[in-house]
Amino acid sequence: MLAALSIVAYLFVGRSAHEMLEPLLGLPEGQAAYAATMRRVALTIAFFDLPLIAIVGLAAYVLARVSIRPLVSARQREERFAADAAHELRTPLATIAAVAQAARTGDQAAQSRALASIADVALEASGLLGDLLLLARDTPNATRLHEPVDVAALVMTIVREAPQPARSVEIVLAAPPAGAYVIGDERALRQLVQNLVVNGLRYARSRVTIDVVAAARSIVLSVDDDGDGVALEDRERIFERFYKVQPDSPGSGLGLAICRHIAQRHGGTIVLEDRARFVTRLPQAAP
Repeated sequence: MLAALSIVAYLFVGRSAHEMLEPLLGLPEGQAAYAATMRRVALTIAFFDLPLIAIVGLAAYVLARVSIRPLVSARQREERFAADAAHELRTPLATIAAVAQAARTGDQAAQSRALASIADVALEASGLLGDLLLLARDTPNATRLHEPVDVAALVMTIVREAPQPARSVEIVLAAPPAGAYVIGDERALRQLVQNLVVNGLRYARSRVTIDVVAAARSIVLSVDDDGDGVALEDRERIFERFYKVQPDSPGSGLGLAICRHIAQRHGGTIVLEDRARFVTRLPQAAP
C-alpha cells in the first residue's frame, strides 16, 4: 500500500513538473531541470517512506509477538502438563497393573484387597491429575470467580477439619474477629490454606501457629511450625513442582507450588520467611 501511494505521488508530481517545464523540454537545459526535479521528488518520497516502513515493520512485529504469545504460552503449558502427567502417572499405573496381575490367581479375599489397593492408587492418581491441571492454567489474574472471601473464617473452618497427625500437635490460631476479606475464588483459597495447614501439621514437633492479620490494603496469612524447618538454599526451590527436600517424604511435591500459583492468581505472593514460617499476602477487599 505504501509503495502504491509512493508511485502515485511520484507520477502525479512528475506530470505536474512535465506540464510546467513542457516549453523547455526540447532544450538540454529543460531536460536537465526536469531530471533534477524528479530526482529530488524521488529522494523526498524515499526520505518519508523509509522511516514509515521501519515503523510499520516494527509495529507489525510487536503486534505479531503480542498476538502469538498467548498461543505459545498455552502450547508450553500443554507440553509441560503432558510431560508431568506422563512422568508422574507411570508409577501408579505400574502399581495398578502389578496388583491386578498378582490378584488374578488369588482367592476372593486377595482379590478384594487388590481392588481396595487399586481404588486407593486410582484416587491418588486422580488427585495428582487435578493438581497438574490446576498448575497448567494461566497464572496472572486468572481467577474465574470473584466473590468476597473471609480468609479468617476459612482458616478457622480448615483448622477444625484438619486431620490430626499421630503425634499430638497444638494449633494456635489468631484471627481478627471482624474477618479478613479478599476478592477471589473460595475453592482455590481453601486449597491454599489447607495445603499450608497440612504442611505445618506434617512437619511440626508439637505446635503450629497460624496468624491472620488485616494489614494496610492486604491480608497477611502466616503459618509457622516448630519443626526442623527448611535450609536457606532450599527456601525458594520448595515452591518448584515435584521438589522435595527429602525425596522419601510423603506427598507429590506439588502442594507449595499450588499455593504459590493460587496466590499469584489472586494478585498476591507467598514466601518462606525464617526457617518454617510461610507468609501469604493477598490484596484486601475494598470496604
